[in-house]
Amino acid sequence: MTFAQARTLLAENGQEHVLRFWKTLDAGERKALLAQIGDIDFKAVARMRAVMAGAGGAKAKQAAPVVPKVHELSGKARARAVAAGEKEIAAGRVGVLLVAGGQGSRLGFDGPKGAYEIGPVSDASLFHYHARKVLALSLRYGARVPLYVMTSEANDAATRGFFAERGYFGLDPADVVFFTQGMWPGLDDEGRFMLSGKGRIFMSPDGHGGMLQALKRRGCFDDMRRRGVKTLFYFQVDNPAVEVADPAFVGLHVLEKSQYSLKLCAKRDPKEGLGMVVKRGGRFDMIEYTEMTDEMCNRRTKSGDLYFKYGSPAIHVFDRAFLEKEAAKDMPLHLAHKKIPFVDASGKTVKPKEPNGWKFEKFIFDCLKDADRVTNLAFDREEEFFPVKNAEGADSPATCREGLQAKWRRMLERAGVRADPSVPVEIDPVYALDESDIAARGLVL
Repeated sequence: MTFAQARTLLAENGQEHVLRFWKTLDAGERKALLAQIGDIDFKAVARMRAVMAGAGGAKAKQAAPVVPKVHELSGKARARAVAAGEKEIAAGRVGVLLVAGGQGSRLGFDGPKGAYEIGPVSDASLFHYHARKVLALSLRYGARVPLYVMTSEANDAATRGFFAERGYFGLDPADVVFFTQGMWPGLDDEGRFMLSGKGRIFMSPDGHGGMLQALKRRGCFDDMRRRGVKTLFYFQVDNPAVEVADPAFVGLHVLEKSQYSLKLCAKRDPKEGLGMVVKRGGRFDMIEYTEMTDEMCNRRTKSGDLYFKYGSPAIHVFDRAFLEKEAAKDMPLHLAHKKIPFVDASGKTVKPKEPNGWKFEKFIFDCLKDADRVTNLAFDREEEFFPVKNAEGADSPATCREGLQAKWRRMLERAGVRADPSVPVEIDPVYALDESDIAARGLVL
């Protein structure tokens, strides 16, 4: 893009101020700014401004949310689901999608969150556990299971380097596909771009729902079709306990001919920060925990259970064809009023004390509204949900390590192995995905 083209485009969209510092920029800064302007989707920006204009308006009345069916697999039903899932994995029809665009700043860690060391004995990283589980599946079922890793502009190079330095954790590099999520400009209260530097427009990630456009833009859907992948297992980087491509979950998804399947766990308290899967007027939907009223949070059934009992920790299985159709649509935009540092007209950097700008995101669970077939599966959070979100307290590295060790000890016990409770325990996924692998190895402690 040339300077003249950029100036015309910005003028047509009321954003001429972006070039106010042009004469002070060096050649590299000018080139970078022109490239950034060329990458912006101005049709999306028009949508953002329209959403802003309606932010204070009255919301359309929605049908009352009701709780949908939640499967609890056991016995023959579970065995049938496992068999169906194993068949799909062995046939090479299952891929894994890891959302890993975040940084470890909240943990006091400078780098991609997935590089954070969480292993209680080995100090292995979050990425280590996720990649080794994919490798273990490939070895167990004799099939190639591709791993798609969504990064961000902030951590893409570091994430690729981390995988390369560690030999892709044993995976074939050809089966690890990195793709970068999109970035959107933030807008001030007048709907104008904000500058984070004299030659830089402030940008922020477009949310986990942005993965659909990113998958399409980076050719990942094409790659999946070439490989014969029909089902995608989705999860987030901060939970090392997740059972990656759990055959029972994958199998239930396939047996139910589902387009979008979700694993749900019982909330540990009425106001835990998990989204709630509901039905409104016959269609599926997700209610964010921030949208739950006190009455909704505390509502009980006749048996005394929470009415909105099960929350979503973002463990999903998708039909690939369904996601491709969704990628061709404009997803709803969610906006948040935030404190965004910016460069003012005089060239001074301002750090606001109050919210001064808007960030926009797309959420993957908005696809629920378009799905005709949705399946919900309950799981035991003690086995599969120890996220690393906070530096201390709940959902911290300390609670995660404790949860992982408790899980591994239960695996050993179910395999008939008694471990000394005073000795730290860690099990590499390639050594054993579950107790059947431990039993097969004849381990004795």
